[in-house]
Amino acid sequence: MTSFDTTPQLNVWRALLALAVVFVMLATTGWTALRNQRGDTPLQASLSAWEDGRIGGHELPDPEAQPKKLARFFASLTAQDRASLVRKYPLAVGNMNGAPVELRYRANRLALEQARKVERERMHDSRLTAVGQQEAGRRMHRFEDLMEPGRHILAFDPEGSGRVAEVFGDLRGADRVSVVVPGVDTDLLTFQRTQRKYSAPVGMAESLHAAERKASPSTRTAVIAWADYTAPSGLGIDSATAMRAAEGSVRLNALVRALPGDKPVSLFCHSYGSVVCGVAARSLPAKVSDIAVAGSPGMRVEKAAQLHTSARVWAMRDSDDWIQDVPYLEVGGLGHGADPVSAAFGARVLSAQGAKGHAGYFEPGTASLMNFAEIGVGAYRSVHCAHEDGVCRTGLSGTAAA
Repeated sequence: MTSFDTTPQLNVWRALLALAVVFVMLATTGWTALRNQRGDTPLQASLSAWEDGRIGGHELPDPEAQPKKLARFFASLTAQDRASLVRKYPLAVGNMNGAPVELRYRANRLALEQARKVERERMHDSRLTAVGQQEAGRRMHRFEDLMEPGRHILAFDPEGSGRVAEVFGDLRGADRVSVVVPGVDTDLLTFQRTQRKYSAPVGMAESLHAAERKASPSTRTAVIAWADYTAPSGLGIDSATAMRAAEGSVRLNALVRALPGDKPVSLFCHSYGSVVCGVAARSLPAKVSDIAVAGSPGMRVEKAAQLHTSARVWAMRDSDDWIQDVPYLEVGGLGHGADPVSAAFGARVLSAQGAKGHAGYFEPGTASLMNFAEIGVGAYRSVHCAHEDGVCRTGLSGTAAA
Protein backbone atom coordinates (compact mmCIF):
# COMPACT_ATOMS: atom_id res chain seq x y z
CA MET A 1 0.00 0.00 0.00
CA THR A 2 3.00 2.23 -0.32
CA SER A 3 1.75 4.13 -3.33
CA PHE A 4 -1.84 4.84 -2.26
CA ASP A 5 -2.74 7.99 -0.34
CA THR A 6 -6.34 8.66 -1.33
CA THR A 7 -9.53 7.55 0.36
CA PRO A 8 -11.35 6.39 -2.82
CA GLN A 9 -9.13 3.30 -2.74
CA LEU A 10 -11.03 2.24 0.37
CA ASN A 11 -14.01 1.34 -1.77
CA VAL A 12 -11.94 -1.49 -3.22
CA TRP A 13 -11.28 -2.90 0.23
CA ARG A 14 -14.90 -2.65 1.28
CA ALA A 15 -16.02 -4.39 -1.87
CA LEU A 16 -13.47 -7.15 -1.40
CA LEU A 17 -14.51 -7.76 2.19
CA ALA A 18 -18.19 -7.72 1.26
CA LEU A 19 -17.49 -10.44 -1.32
CA ALA A 20 -15.62 -12.67 1.10
CA VAL A 21 -18.31 -15.34 1.16
CA VAL A 22 -18.34 -15.48 -2.63
CA PHE A 23 -14.63 -16.14 -2.78
CA VAL A 24 -14.83 -18.78 -0.09
CA MET A 25 -17.52 -20.56 -2.12
CA LEU A 26 -15.44 -20.30 -5.26
CA ALA A 27 -12.43 -21.70 -3.47
CA THR A 28 -14.36 -24.67 -2.12
CA THR A 29 -15.73 -25.52 -5.56
CA GLY A 30 -12.32 -25.75 -7.15
CA TRP A 31 -11.87 -22.18 -8.46
CA THR A 32 -8.18 -21.31 -8.67
CA ALA A 33 -6.09 -18.58 -10.21
CA LEU A 34 -4.24 -19.57 -13.32
CA ARG A 35 -0.48 -19.12 -13.17
CA ASN A 36 1.90 -18.60 -16.04
CA GLN A 37 4.03 -21.60 -16.78
CA ARG A 38 7.66 -20.49 -16.78
CA GLY A 39 10.90 -22.19 -17.52
CA ASP A 40 13.98 -21.60 -15.41
CA THR A 41 14.35 -18.02 -14.24
CA PRO A 42 17.85 -16.50 -14.22
CA LEU A 43 18.12 -17.10 -10.47
CA GLN A 44 16.86 -20.68 -10.75
CA ALA A 45 19.30 -21.33 -13.59
CA SER A 46 22.19 -20.01 -11.50
CA LEU A 47 21.16 -22.16 -8.54
CA SER A 48 20.84 -25.23 -10.77
CA ALA A 49 24.32 -24.61 -12.17
CA TRP A 50 25.64 -24.24 -8.61
CA GLU A 51 24.08 -27.57 -7.63
CA ASP A 52 25.91 -29.25 -10.51
CA GLY A 53 29.17 -27.41 -9.86
CA ARG A 54 32.38 -28.42 -8.14
CA ILE A 55 35.37 -26.66 -6.69
CA GLY A 56 38.70 -28.23 -5.84
CA GLY A 57 37.26 -31.57 -6.92
CA HIS A 58 34.47 -31.36 -4.35
CA GLU A 59 30.73 -30.83 -4.78
CA LEU A 60 29.31 -27.49 -3.75
CA PRO A 61 26.98 -27.47 -0.71
CA ASP A 62 23.22 -27.27 -0.95
CA PRO A 63 22.41 -23.58 -1.54
CA GLU A 64 19.42 -24.00 0.80
CA ALA A 65 21.59 -25.32 3.64
CA GLN A 66 21.62 -23.59 7.01
CA PRO A 67 23.40 -20.19 6.85
CA LYS A 68 26.00 -21.27 9.43
CA LYS A 69 26.94 -24.29 7.32
CA LEU A 70 27.27 -22.14 4.20
CA ALA A 71 29.29 -19.57 6.15
CA ARG A 72 31.73 -22.30 7.21
CA PHE A 73 32.02 -23.45 3.59
CA PHE A 74 32.91 -19.98 2.30
CA ALA A 75 35.33 -19.44 5.19
CA SER A 76 37.18 -22.63 4.19
CA LEU A 77 37.88 -21.34 0.66
CA THR A 78 40.78 -19.31 -0.62
CA ALA A 79 40.12 -15.79 -1.87
CA GLN A 80 40.72 -17.09 -5.38
CA ASP A 81 38.11 -19.83 -4.99
CA ARG A 82 35.54 -17.38 -3.61
CA ALA A 83 36.16 -15.03 -6.54
CA SER A 84 35.73 -17.95 -8.94
CA LEU A 85 32.33 -18.82 -7.46
CA VAL A 86 31.20 -15.21 -7.75
CA ARG A 87 32.14 -15.15 -11.45
CA LYS A 88 30.47 -18.47 -12.24
CA TYR A 89 27.30 -18.15 -10.16
CA PRO A 90 26.68 -14.45 -9.43
CA LEU A 91 22.92 -14.69 -8.85
CA ALA A 92 23.25 -17.81 -6.70
CA VAL A 93 25.97 -16.32 -4.50
CA GLY A 94 24.34 -12.89 -4.42
CA ASN A 95 21.14 -14.34 -2.93
CA MET A 96 22.70 -17.02 -0.74
CA ASN A 97 21.97 -16.63 2.95
CA GLY A 98 25.21 -17.59 4.68
CA ALA A 99 27.57 -16.21 2.04
CA PRO A 100 29.74 -13.35 3.37
CA VAL A 101 27.95 -10.03 2.83
CA GLU A 102 30.91 -8.51 0.98
CA LEU A 103 30.89 -11.47 -1.40
CA ARG A 104 27.15 -11.00 -1.97
CA TYR A 105 27.72 -7.33 -2.81
CA ARG A 106 30.32 -8.31 -5.43
CA ALA A 107 28.17 -11.08 -6.86
CA ASN A 108 25.10 -8.87 -7.17
CA ARG A 109 27.10 -6.20 -8.96
CA LEU A 110 28.03 -8.80 -11.59
CA ALA A 111 24.43 -10.03 -11.74
CA LEU A 112 23.21 -6.45 -12.21
CA GLU A 113 25.66 -5.92 -15.05
CA GLN A 114 24.41 -9.07 -16.78
CA ALA A 115 20.79 -8.02 -16.30
CA ARG A 116 21.60 -4.53 -17.60
CA LYS A 117 22.99 -6.01 -20.83
CA VAL A 118 19.85 -8.11 -21.28
CA GLU A 119 17.59 -5.06 -20.95
CA ARG A 120 19.80 -2.96 -23.24
CA GLU A 121 19.33 -5.57 -25.96
CA ARG A 122 15.58 -5.73 -25.30
CA MET A 123 15.35 -1.95 -25.76
CA HIS A 124 16.16 -2.50 -29.43
CA ASP A 125 14.32 -5.79 -29.92
CA SER A 126 11.89 -5.29 -32.82
CA ARG A 127 9.75 -8.15 -31.53
CA LEU A 128 8.74 -6.01 -28.55
CA THR A 129 6.10 -3.32 -28.65
CA ALA A 130 7.09 0.28 -28.05
CA VAL A 131 5.77 -0.07 -24.52
CA GLY A 132 7.87 -3.19 -24.00
CA GLN A 133 10.98 -1.42 -25.22
CA GLN A 134 10.29 1.51 -22.90
CA GLU A 135 9.88 -0.87 -19.99
CA ALA A 136 13.23 -2.45 -20.86
CA GLY A 137 14.79 1.00 -20.84
CA ARG A 138 13.40 1.77 -17.40
CA ARG A 139 14.69 -1.51 -16.04
CA MET A 140 18.12 -0.95 -17.59
CA HIS A 141 18.39 2.48 -15.95
CA ARG A 142 17.29 1.04 -12.60
CA PHE A 143 20.02 -1.59 -12.81
CA GLU A 144 22.54 1.15 -13.60
CA ASP A 145 21.34 3.07 -10.53
CA LEU A 146 21.84 0.01 -8.33
CA MET A 147 25.38 -0.42 -9.71
CA GLU A 148 26.53 3.05 -8.66
CA PRO A 149 29.71 3.10 -6.53
CA GLY A 150 29.08 2.78 -2.82
CA ARG A 151 25.82 0.86 -3.10
CA HIS A 152 25.62 -2.46 -1.26
CA ILE A 153 23.07 -4.79 -2.83
CA LEU A 154 22.40 -7.72 -0.53
CA ALA A 155 19.86 -9.51 -2.76
CA PHE A 156 18.78 -9.18 -6.38
CA ASP A 157 16.43 -11.11 -8.65
CA PRO A 158 15.54 -9.61 -12.06
CA GLU A 159 12.66 -12.02 -12.76
CA GLY A 160 9.23 -10.48 -13.27
CA SER A 161 8.77 -7.24 -11.36
CA GLY A 162 11.96 -8.08 -9.51
CA ARG A 163 13.21 -8.27 -5.93
CA VAL A 164 16.05 -6.39 -4.27
CA ALA A 165 17.55 -5.55 -0.87
CA GLU A 166 20.15 -2.88 -0.08
CA VAL A 167 22.27 -2.22 2.99
CA PHE A 168 23.05 1.22 4.43
CA GLY A 169 25.95 1.13 6.89
CA ASP A 170 28.36 -1.64 7.85
CA LEU A 171 26.23 -4.76 8.25
CA ARG A 172 29.04 -6.92 9.60
CA GLY A 173 30.31 -4.33 12.10
CA ALA A 174 26.95 -2.99 13.26
CA ASP A 175 25.89 -3.08 16.92
CA ARG A 176 22.23 -3.06 15.87
CA VAL A 177 20.44 -3.81 12.59
CA SER A 178 17.16 -2.37 11.33
CA VAL A 179 15.11 -3.86 8.50
CA VAL A 180 12.54 -1.79 6.59
CA VAL A 181 9.71 -4.00 5.27
CA PRO A 182 7.62 -2.07 2.69
CA GLY A 183 4.12 -2.71 1.38
CA VAL A 184 2.07 -2.90 -1.81
CA ASP A 185 3.48 -1.88 -5.20
CA THR A 186 7.10 -2.41 -4.18
CA ASP A 187 9.35 -3.80 -6.89
CA LEU A 188 12.58 -3.00 -8.73
CA LEU A 189 11.18 0.08 -10.44
CA THR A 190 9.61 1.52 -7.28
CA PHE A 191 12.51 0.58 -5.00
CA GLN A 192 13.62 4.20 -5.08
CA ARG A 193 11.93 7.41 -6.18
CA THR A 194 12.99 10.95 -6.96
CA GLN A 195 9.55 12.36 -6.22
CA ARG A 196 8.10 11.35 -2.83
CA LYS A 197 11.50 9.93 -1.96
CA TYR A 198 10.61 8.77 1.54
CA SER A 199 7.67 6.67 0.38
CA ALA A 200 10.04 4.19 -1.31
CA PRO A 201 12.25 1.60 0.44
CA VAL A 202 15.57 3.29 -0.37
CA GLY A 203 14.38 6.66 0.92
CA MET A 204 12.86 5.04 4.00
CA ALA A 205 16.08 3.21 4.86
CA GLU A 206 18.36 6.18 4.15
CA SER A 207 16.18 8.41 6.30
CA LEU A 208 16.08 5.90 9.16
CA HIS A 209 19.84 5.33 9.03
CA ALA A 210 20.52 9.07 9.23
CA ALA A 211 18.06 9.46 12.12
CA GLU A 212 19.66 6.57 14.02
CA ARG A 213 23.11 8.11 13.67
CA LYS A 214 21.71 11.38 14.98
CA ALA A 215 19.92 9.69 17.88
CA SER A 216 23.05 7.84 19.00
CA PRO A 217 26.30 8.70 17.17
CA SER A 218 28.25 6.09 19.14
CA THR A 219 25.95 3.20 18.17
CA ARG A 220 27.04 1.47 14.99
CA THR A 221 23.90 0.79 12.99
CA ALA A 222 23.01 -0.75 9.65
CA VAL A 223 19.64 -0.48 7.91
CA ILE A 224 18.38 -2.86 5.22
CA ALA A 225 15.86 -1.68 2.63
CA TRP A 226 14.22 -5.05 2.15
CA ALA A 227 12.14 -5.43 -1.00
CA ASP A 228 13.14 -9.07 -1.38
CA TYR A 229 9.61 -10.45 -1.52
CA THR A 230 6.90 -10.30 -4.17
CA ALA A 231 4.60 -7.58 -2.86
CA PRO A 232 0.98 -7.30 -3.97
CA SER A 233 0.28 -5.02 -6.91
CA GLY A 234 -2.44 -2.51 -6.13
CA LEU A 235 -5.39 -2.90 -3.80
CA GLY A 236 -6.75 -6.18 -5.06
CA ILE A 237 -7.20 -9.73 -3.81
CA ASP A 238 -3.46 -10.16 -3.11
CA SER A 239 -3.35 -7.14 -0.80
CA ALA A 240 -6.53 -8.20 1.02
CA THR A 241 -5.25 -11.72 1.75
CA ALA A 242 -2.15 -13.15 3.43
CA MET A 243 -0.83 -15.13 0.45
CA ARG A 244 1.96 -12.69 -0.43
CA ALA A 245 2.63 -12.13 3.26
CA ALA A 246 3.04 -15.86 3.87
CA GLU A 247 5.57 -16.11 1.05
CA GLY A 248 7.34 -12.97 2.20
CA SER A 249 7.48 -14.11 5.82
CA VAL A 250 9.56 -17.14 4.85
CA ARG A 251 12.05 -14.91 3.04
CA LEU A 252 12.13 -12.40 5.89
CA ASN A 253 12.80 -15.14 8.41
CA ALA A 254 15.62 -16.49 6.23
CA LEU A 255 17.18 -13.03 5.97
CA VAL A 256 17.13 -12.40 9.73
CA ARG A 257 18.55 -15.82 10.56
CA ALA A 258 21.41 -15.27 8.10
CA LEU A 259 22.47 -11.87 9.48
CA PRO A 260 25.99 -12.09 10.88
CA GLY A 261 26.28 -12.40 14.67
CA ASP A 262 23.59 -12.13 17.33
CA LYS A 263 23.18 -8.36 17.29
CA PRO A 264 19.65 -7.06 18.02
CA VAL A 265 17.42 -6.69 14.96
CA SER A 266 14.45 -4.30 14.70
CA LEU A 267 11.78 -4.63 12.01
CA PHE A 268 10.02 -1.51 10.72
CA CYS A 269 6.99 -2.65 8.78
CA HIS A 270 4.90 -0.26 6.69
CA SER A 271 1.37 -0.95 5.47
CA TYR A 272 1.14 -4.44 3.92
CA GLY A 273 4.68 -4.97 5.19
CA SER A 274 3.12 -5.17 8.66
CA VAL A 275 1.08 -8.16 7.46
CA VAL A 276 4.35 -9.81 6.41
CA CYS A 277 5.86 -9.08 9.83
CA GLY A 278 2.74 -10.34 11.60
CA VAL A 279 2.80 -13.66 9.76
CA ALA A 280 6.57 -13.99 10.30
CA ALA A 281 6.52 -13.06 14.00
CA ARG A 282 6.15 -16.47 15.61
CA SER A 283 9.00 -17.96 13.56
CA LEU A 284 11.54 -15.16 13.96
CA PRO A 285 14.65 -15.81 16.06
CA ALA A 286 15.08 -14.26 19.50
CA LYS A 287 17.54 -11.65 18.20
CA VAL A 288 14.54 -9.78 16.73
CA SER A 289 14.07 -7.36 19.61
CA ASP A 290 11.39 -5.08 18.14
CA ILE A 291 8.59 -5.15 15.56
CA ALA A 292 7.24 -1.68 14.79
CA VAL A 293 4.34 -1.19 12.38
CA ALA A 294 3.06 2.00 10.75
CA GLY A 295 -0.09 2.51 8.70
CA SER A 296 -1.00 -1.12 9.27
CA PRO A 297 -4.13 -2.83 7.87
CA GLY A 298 -3.64 -5.51 10.56
CA MET A 299 -1.16 -8.24 11.51
CA ARG A 300 -3.43 -11.29 11.00
CA VAL A 301 -4.19 -11.56 14.73
CA GLU A 302 -6.65 -10.00 17.18
CA LYS A 303 -4.10 -9.27 19.91
CA ALA A 304 -0.35 -8.67 20.01
CA ALA A 305 0.07 -11.64 22.38
CA GLN A 306 -1.16 -13.93 19.59
CA LEU A 307 1.95 -13.08 17.55
CA HIS A 308 3.83 -15.37 19.95
CA THR A 309 7.02 -13.33 19.78
CA SER A 310 9.47 -12.21 22.44
CA ALA A 311 9.97 -8.96 20.50
CA ARG A 312 8.42 -5.70 21.70
CA VAL A 313 5.49 -4.82 19.43
CA TRP A 314 5.02 -1.14 18.56
CA ALA A 315 2.37 0.54 16.40
CA MET A 316 1.63 4.00 15.06
CA ARG A 317 -0.77 5.71 12.69
CA ASP A 318 -1.03 9.37 11.81
CA SER A 319 -4.37 11.15 12.04
CA ASP A 320 -4.97 11.51 8.30
CA ASP A 321 -3.83 8.07 7.13
CA TRP A 322 -6.67 6.60 5.05
CA ILE A 323 -5.83 3.11 6.29
CA GLN A 324 -7.78 3.87 9.48
CA ASP A 325 -11.00 3.58 7.47
CA VAL A 326 -10.24 0.06 6.26
CA PRO A 327 -12.45 -2.52 8.02
CA TYR A 328 -10.23 -4.10 10.68
CA LEU A 329 -11.49 -7.66 10.51
CA GLU A 330 -10.87 -10.96 8.77
CA VAL A 331 -13.65 -12.76 6.91
CA GLY A 332 -13.09 -15.84 4.82
CA GLY A 333 -9.39 -15.07 4.47
CA LEU A 334 -9.97 -11.47 3.42
CA GLY A 335 -8.82 -8.65 5.69
CA HIS A 336 -6.00 -8.72 8.21
CA GLY A 337 -7.54 -8.70 11.67
CA ALA A 338 -7.61 -6.16 14.48
CA ASP A 339 -6.30 -2.60 14.44
CA PRO A 340 -2.74 -2.61 15.88
CA VAL A 341 -3.14 0.88 17.39
CA SER A 342 -6.34 -0.04 19.27
CA ALA A 343 -6.08 -0.41 23.04
CA ALA A 344 -7.48 -3.93 22.85
CA PHE A 345 -4.67 -5.08 20.54
CA GLY A 346 -2.02 -4.46 23.19
CA ALA A 347 0.85 -2.96 21.19
CA ARG A 348 2.92 -0.06 22.48
CA VAL A 349 1.35 2.86 20.60
CA LEU A 350 3.75 5.57 19.42
CA SER A 351 3.27 9.15 18.32
CA ALA A 352 3.29 9.80 14.57
CA GLN A 353 3.04 13.58 14.94
CA GLY A 354 4.15 15.39 11.81
CA ALA A 355 3.61 12.45 9.49
CA LYS A 356 1.09 13.07 6.72
CA GLY A 357 -0.95 10.58 4.73
CA HIS A 358 -0.25 6.89 4.35
CA ALA A 359 3.36 7.17 3.17
CA GLY A 360 4.80 9.92 5.37
CA TYR A 361 6.17 7.97 8.34
CA PHE A 362 9.82 8.14 7.30
CA GLU A 363 9.85 11.86 6.47
CA PRO A 364 12.67 13.72 8.28
CA GLY A 365 11.45 15.87 11.15
CA THR A 366 8.48 13.69 12.06
CA ALA A 367 7.89 12.09 15.45
CA SER A 368 7.31 8.81 13.63
CA LEU A 369 10.84 8.75 12.21
CA MET A 370 12.33 9.88 15.51
CA ASN A 371 10.53 7.08 17.33
CA PHE A 372 11.72 4.52 14.80
CA ALA A 373 15.28 5.75 15.24
CA GLU A 374 15.09 5.55 19.05
CA ILE A 375 13.84 1.98 18.78
CA GLY A 376 16.54 1.17 16.24
CA VAL A 377 19.33 2.24 18.61
CA GLY A 378 17.67 0.77 21.71
CA ALA A 379 16.85 4.08 23.40
CA TYR A 380 13.42 2.89 24.51
CA ARG A 381 13.01 5.38 27.34
CA SER A 382 13.27 8.22 24.81
CA VAL A 383 10.37 7.25 22.57
CA HIS A 384 7.30 9.49 22.41
CA CYS A 385 4.03 7.71 23.08
CA ALA A 386 0.78 8.50 21.31
CA HIS A 387 -0.81 9.28 24.67
CA GLU A 388 0.45 11.65 27.33
CA ASP A 389 0.34 9.00 30.05
CA GLY A 390 3.52 7.49 28.57
CA VAL A 391 2.08 4.00 28.80
CA CYS A 392 4.02 2.82 25.74
CA ARG A 393 7.23 3.01 27.81
CA THR A 394 5.88 0.94 30.71
CA GLY A 395 8.39 -1.62 31.94
CA LEU A 396 11.10 -0.56 29.54
CA SER A 397 14.72 0.22 30.22
CA GLY A 398 17.67 0.82 27.98
CA THR A 399 19.18 3.96 26.59
CA ALA A 400 21.74 4.12 23.84
CA ALA A 401 24.82 6.20 24.50
CA ALA A 402 24.59 9.54 22.77
